[in-house]
Parts: sequence; structure tokens; C-alpha cells
Amino acid sequence: MSEEVKSESLSLCAVSMAATREPELICIFGTGDLGRSLGQRLLQTGYRVVYGSRRPHSCGPLPSGTQAMSHEAAAKSASLVFICVHREHYDFLEALAPQLQGKVLVDVSNNLKKNLYPEANAEYLQRLIPEAHVVKAFNTLSAWALQNGPSDASRQVYLCGNGAEAKQTVEETATKLGFTIVDRGSLSAARELEDFPLQLFPQWRLPMYLPIGLTAAFFFYLVMRDVVYAYVTQGKDVSFRIMISIANKVFPIVSLILLSLCYLPGVIAAFLQLYRGTKYKRFPDWLDHWMLCRKQLGLLALALASLHVLYTLIIPIRYYVRYRISAITISQIKENKTSVFDTTMAWRTDSYYSMGVLGFGLYLLLGISSLPSVSNALSWREFSFIQSKLGYLTLFFCTFHTYLYGWDKFLHLSAYKWYTPPGYMLSLVVPSVVLVLRLLLFLPCLDRSLTRIRQGWERMDPEDDSKKTLLT
Repeated sequence: MSEEVKSESLSLCAVSMAATREPELICIFGTGDLGRSLGQRLLQTGYRVVYGSRRPHSCGPLPSGTQAMSHEAAAKSASLVFICVHREHYDFLEALAPQLQGKVLVDVSNNLKKNLYPEANAEYLQRLIPEAHVVKAFNTLSAWALQNGPSDASRQVYLCGNGAEAKQTVEETATKLGFTIVDRGSLSAARELEDFPLQLFPQWRLPMYLPIGLTAAFFFYLVMRDVVYAYVTQGKDVSFRIMISIANKVFPIVSLILLSLCYLPGVIAAFLQLYRGTKYKRFPDWLDHWMLCRKQLGLLALALASLHVLYTLIIPIRYYVRYRISAITISQIKENKTSVFDTTMAWRTDSYYSMGVLGFGLYLLLGISSLPSVSNALSWREFSFIQSKLGYLTLFFCTFHTYLYGWDKFLHLSAYKWYTPPGYMLSLVVPSVVLVLRLLLFLPCLDRSLTRIRQGWERMDPEDDSKKTLLT
């Protein structure tokens, strides 16, 4: 037989052996929601799955195609074992140390609160079975994410472990399941991974504190001006205005300020780069943190703007409004008078509502484009155009909407109750500053310099030039 024939027969044999090779078998300890969802996902990816259970014959419904057996038998059957049980039930694993020796154990457990135990669950598991290779992984995913596959919000699998080969095995499995891997190092990082699911909106703390503080401050400010002032000076009880009227003033005020705060750090960063003459110097920490929470500030601003729209829509059905309209109508009938149509007022109100509708429409566009499922479908230029160009246009419409609301009210002394400015005037300070500074950046001299800096140009320091001259 010639060498070509031999090589061809060997290749055909290898292909046939690969075709008849059985899929890899994976063991799962635990038949709860997470264990069943993980098993279902593994089956869909092409793995074989066996469950280890205390009651293999009465452990409830399992994914079709899987098998349930005792812990000891299941541990012997696979080299990769997922531990989907709580830490307080780990004691049975110590008796399985001979069967689990040299195998990869994936600990997916979490705790109910931080610092519940002196050591991480994965470290405790490694101490129970020292001859096994423990890897902490998959604990940041929910049963829903495992069952339905990776979504935009849950693509990453964090893992840590002391063995490189063991981590590589888990990484290959997670990759086949469609997840991306983030290696956090040795098993000493297990506590950090276990604390991660216990965090409650870690990136929303500052963005939440700010609108809460602004809402409380403007609420008490407007209550003093509109309610307390009327009671003290006129003896009128208008406390009913707190529920709708005051709220419908506070929400747009805070929303406009938050929207302007989304774009103020970008303007500050631009002027800072112009001042430094380079883009390679790091921004101050406070500016970095501010820029990182702009998305959260924008979404909260959109939520408050939505409340403003809803509150505005219910104004015509309020008892107070219906009473005022009927009272004015009856008064005009008794006096045989009619109101003259004011074209200027018609232009003002129509423009006011038009700017509000356009601003809120762009507001919604900004919020929708910030969703991961939408932003991932956009190119960087498209995303930047929506969030930057249309964002400033949104800020302009909303600011102009507020200016139209005020119109000429600031000229009347009666608007300054207790010598304090109306709330809408205070809300215009920050957005007006942002828009003016942004218009300054459109000046050709500043725009050209900023563009060059962001393309890599640096302004040389005269002292450095003199030093270079002396050295040469």
C-alpha cells in the first residue's frame, strides 16, 4: 500500500472516530432552578448532562435528555462538576473527596449578605476538597440568563481560580455557551465575585442622591413660596396644590437640571483640554466619576420628564381647574362680557407646548438609544450623533420651553415672593450656562484648536523648548 493511500485511510479513520465520539459529559450537583437552567443550556450547546442528587428518583422534573443519580455515581462519571448548592449543604462533598480528586469543581454559589462567613464559599470548598481544582464562576448569572442564553445585559462570566488548566476548561465551556470571559485571577478574588451580586445599584448611588436632593430642595422651596406665602400673607389655604401643582413644577425643574448636568462635564473637559493643550493628561477624579454617571443621570432626567408629561395631561380633569373654568364662565355670563382673543398669547402657548413636545420626543430618542440592545446596533458615529448633537438639541428645546413658560413674568415684582425668584428661573441657570459654553466651542478658533488636540496634537511648553535647545 502506497504512502498516499495510507495517509488517506488514516484521515478517513480519524474523521469517522471524531464523528462517532460522544459529547462531553458534565455533572451538576443540585436540581434547583439554577441547576436545571444550566443543564438545559448545556444540552442545547451539545453537552451530555448528569445530575447528582440526594434523592435521584424524586428530585422533580429535569431537562429532557439528562439523568439523575447519586452524588457518588455522578462524581465518578464526569471530570467537570458544577456545584449548584448552597454553602450550608457543602458537608456532603467532603465524603466525596476520593471521587472528586483531580477534577474541576465550579462553584456557582452566592450568599444572602456580605461577610456572612469568614472565608469565601469557593475557598471553603477548596479547603474541603484540597485535591480538586476549584473555580469560582457563573455566580453572577441568573437562572433566566442561563436558560435563555446571553443577552446584552448578561454576556460576561467572571471567574477566578488557582489552576490555569482548570480555568481554561471552564472558560471553554462558558465560551461554547455564548458568554464572554473575564478572568479575575486567583481564588482569593472569590469573595469579590460573591459580593458582586449583592450590590444594589452600585453605579446609581450618586445619580440617585443628586435628584433626590434636588427634588427635596425645590419641593420645600416651592411649598414655602406658593403655599406658606399664601397662608401667611392672604390667609388662604392652598395646600391642595402640593399634590399636583407643586409636583408638576418640581419634576420639570429637576429634569432640566439633570439633563444639563449630563452635558456640562463634556464642556468642562473640552475647555480643560484647550487650557492644557493636550488630550493625554488625565482628567481630575471628580470629572471622571461625573462623566461615568451621565447615562444614569440622563435616564433619571427622562423619568422625571415623563412624570411631568403625565401630570400635565391630567390637569384638565382636576377639580380645581374645572371649578375655576366654570366660575370664570359664570362670572362672564353674569357680567355679559367675553374675553378678547389674544394672538400673542396664542403664539406663546402654542410655541411653549410645541417646544415641550419636541424636547420630550428627543428625550425619548436619547433614552431608547442608550439601551444596550439599541446602542449595540449603532455605529460609534451614529451613537455619538444621537447622544451629542441631538442631545444638545434636546437641551435647547427644553430650555427654550422653560423660557417660553416664563415669558415676561420675571418683570413683575409679584413673581418674587419674599424676594425669592420663581423656581423656573433657578432651573434655567445651569442649562443656560451649558448652552453658552457650547456655543463658544463652536467658534472657529476654539473648534479648530480642540479638533487638533483630539487628533493628537500637543502644545509645547516654552520651558521644555528652552531646555531642549540647551541640551542640543
